[in-house]
Amino acid sequence: MRDDSIALKELSPLPKYVLITPARNEASFIELTIRSVIRQTVLPLKWVIVSDGSTDGTDDIVAKYATEHDWIDFVSMPERKDRHFAGKVLAFNAGYQKIKSLEYEIIGNLDADISFEEDYLSFLLRKFAENPELGVVGTPFKDGDSVYDYRFTSVEHVSGACQLFRRECFESIGGYTPLKAGGVDLAAVLTARMMGWKTRTFTEKICIHHRKMGSASCRVLMGTFRGGYHDYLMGSCPTWQVVRSVYQMSKKPLIIGGSFLLAGYVWGMVTRAERLVSRELAEFRKREQMRRLSHFIRKSFAIGCFKDKPTITV
Repeated sequence: MRDDSIALKELSPLPKYVLITPARNEASFIELTIRSVIRQTVLPLKWVIVSDGSTDGTDDIVAKYATEHDWIDFVSMPERKDRHFAGKVLAFNAGYQKIKSLEYEIIGNLDADISFEEDYLSFLLRKFAENPELGVVGTPFKDGDSVYDYRFTSVEHVSGACQLFRRECFESIGGYTPLKAGGVDLAAVLTARMMGWKTRTFTEKICIHHRKMGSASCRVLMGTFRGGYHDYLMGSCPTWQVVRSVYQMSKKPLIIGGSFLLAGYVWGMVTRAERLVSRELAEFRKREQMRRLSHFIRKSFAIGCFKDKPTITV
């Protein structure tokens, strides 16, 4: 017989949830996302899809499904001339206004270019039901033939492709901060942990990311440089950044990438770029990184002479 506590967990009701999806010119992929949500074993109380000034037919696709399903709301925003990451937050907030008065326990931010299995959301809801300390959950995403790389990322980080928040957590962190240079998702997860919530990526499931990321070598290297620069903007610890970059340089084919990662961070220091996060959040991130670095070093020496090196997580 199975343990009675396990049976009770499986029988316990799942929390009510709402979803918000900002979408800008996602006509090629958004129908895949919509069909994925419609097929879920547990449907959301409300799903607000916000077209952020789309001009490619996204509005027509969303409007069609909104007329067929009364739990889908469609919000259309005027076209923006400026392109920046804060725009996604503005679109999200427009959807948030539509659901604030509803009675729900979980709120999700869902990208408009992903798809997933029928029990994907119920799986994540179950995690909330099992652990009241969880504030943010998600899964890795698959891009083409590759799955989100967790060699250098802690499972405490939750990808922005699909972030589900406990309502109390989302409200306590003040929602998403509109950072024009990006890092919106990271800032939210870091702030949640700083305020005492647990955050977790569950690797048992994945979602499929359909908008292909850049693959040309020069584009990847420049992206890595910008990633290092952005690490500086987001308050990453210098010691951590050096160790992480050197570690990547020691592993083929990441040698050049590690160099560009460090160069981007140093460029941020040399130019004294303005940090995107508060001093308090930057200090919290540094403390987390130094604890992980200490764990990495202890584990490395424990297995002897860095043989079969453990991986560094951000």
